[in-house]
Amino acid sequence: MGLYITKRLLNLLPVLLGITLLVFTLLHLIPGDPASVMLGERATPEQVEALREQLGLNQPLPLQYLTFLSNLLRFDFGTSIISGIPIAEEIKTRWPATFELSTAAMLIAIILGIPAGVLAAVRKNSLWDNLTMSGSLLGVSMPVYWLGLLLIYLFTVNLNWLPPSGRISIEEGLNLQVFTGFYLLDTLLEFKITAFIDVLSHLILPALTLATIPLAIIARITRSAMLEVLSQDYIRTARAKGVLERWVIFAHALKNALLPIVTIIGLQFGKLLGGAILTETIFSWPGIGSWIYEGILARDYPVVQGGVVFVAVIFVLINLLVDISYALLDPRISIDTSHPTPWRVSS
Repeated sequence: MGLYITKRLLNLLPVLLGITLLVFTLLHLIPGDPASVMLGERATPEQVEALREQLGLNQPLPLQYLTFLSNLLRFDFGTSIISGIPIAEEIKTRWPATFELSTAAMLIAIILGIPAGVLAAVRKNSLWDNLTMSGSLLGVSMPVYWLGLLLIYLFTVNLNWLPPSGRISIEEGLNLQVFTGFYLLDTLLEFKITAFIDVLSHLILPALTLATIPLAIIARITRSAMLEVLSQDYIRTARAKGVLERWVIFAHALKNALLPIVTIIGLQFGKLLGGAILTETIFSWPGIGSWIYEGILARDYPVVQGGVVFVAVIFVLINLLVDISYALLDPRISIDTSHPTPWRVSS
């Protein structure tokens, strides 16, 4: 197991190297000059050139790229051109917000998506099946920005039930001492129930908005995997032996249908942890996605480069954890590091 994980981590290095090269190249192909943006329209050419030299922007692109890579090897993501704040500090501040939002959205998607998919498979071609599949198609097709604005209009403007943006109200935020950066956890550690409810109310709308696409995909994948398993001979045998139907569904069918479900959950969770730019922007959520978006608009190269590399690392590590979880979910699967394809099914 340890050897396999080491090999997988080494195989990830070319992927991350390709990502850094791609992002670096695309950013420098965009018209504009960060030095001119920082100094404004009234800056003289001499001032712009002096700032470019100070920031190293006048160096050849290959040398700039090699400098960026060497800094990454020292875990130095650079410093924001606009704010002057180290990228690592920004990630440390914004990562908990993205993780909290992504986890809440994924929990909603799992809690609703898996039961919906199981019920749709058990009641194939029924009204519930048709409603579930139609709803999942709608969830995948619906623009996230439109749904977010719709929820704000309904629950904030009309009903005045939930706040429209931010992580916490100003009053509660001033009295909250941040330990971990995860506001739900911090409020519980300080035993501030009012602040906890306030943070939770701010989390509901963006989490619901962000959960729509993963929920729809998980429901469809669960239904498909369950239908395939329910057609197997051992399921018919279990039913013929008089095993309770709920035991057949959950202990036999769902357990053996978990591999594709876990795979899609891992992929979707990795995407969410990368930062949902639209959702975080609509709800003014101070996460990784909105931060990278602001960096793109400001032509802040270090922010975009460091943020995308961090997101890529998170995504590939999530995929690695999903691969390892296969052996835990299905005892028939083992890791054979001497075989070209490390995953094999034991006979």
